[in-house]
Amino acid sequence: MSALNVRENAIYVDGTFGRGGHSAAILARLGVRGRLLALDQDPAAHAHRALEDPRLELIHARFSTMRSQLAARGIAKVAGVLLDLGVSSPQLDESRRGFSFAKDGPLDMRMDTSRGETAAEWLNRADEEDIREVVRTYGEERFAKAVAAAIVDARGREPFRTTRQLAEVVGRAVRTREPGQHPATRTFQAVRIHVNQELEELEVTLPQAADVLAPGGRLAVISFHSLEDRIVKHFIRDAARGCTCPPDFPVCVCGHQPVLRSLTSRAVVPSVEERCENPRSASGKLRAAERTQAP
Repeated sequence: MSALNVRENAIYVDGTFGRGGHSAAILARLGVRGRLLALDQDPAAHAHRALEDPRLELIHARFSTMRSQLAARGIAKVAGVLLDLGVSSPQLDESRRGFSFAKDGPLDMRMDTSRGETAAEWLNRADEEDIREVVRTYGEERFAKAVAAAIVDARGREPFRTTRQLAEVVGRAVRTREPGQHPATRTFQAVRIHVNQELEELEVTLPQAADVLAPGGRLAVISFHSLEDRIVKHFIRDAARGCTCPPDFPVCVCGHQPVLRSLTSRAVVPSVEERCENPRSASGKLRAAERTQAP
């Protein structure tokens, strides 16, 4: 909330509504003429909506549609955009969603259950090479080759349908366990990221967020693993860069102006107290930036 610097009568975007925690905090700081547009692609976020406020509009959409959603409502600029990336606690806790190996359930993993291919459908048809690349790249799993081979071998005997099936197959393929971590953790993360195109969505969304911010507007992004954080970090760094001409040029000819000013030289991480109260916050990193006057 400090990074967003909520102004009483301004317009804000919560790109990841979830169960409304951040939206409630924003609304608590908004005045009567303030407005909040909240996006979430998960139908469950709408079905279990507990937050009702005339200043809030909840939209069933991916945050990568932010610009078009604002344009459809006649909004050109906003005072702040918040993105809280990754899977939510309710999604992890509900076994029928298929995000977690802690409880057996359908191997779904879709953020938006109304569209797209499930994790089981992809794993049952994908080439071994594709599976290996996804697990290696998105899960940063050093045993990706063994995991992919085991998945292809197992599906030849029985198609994947449940989270327990996948967790057991991966558990046998990963030879060394990281302390305190289930051997299937990285593979589940990788498959989820791939099924939902999470990194591609983020790369499309960040330029839109900078574009819709009014001068002085704030962007705040919370990420939970290194791939997301790297994208956010590099985007803010590049958007905050001024002239890109070679150093031996006597005058600037590129005309490049910084469109963002970084507010976090280093990512803000949870305190020891917060990690104790909420263990799932442990890997969270917040980066924030402010929109400049540049066009």
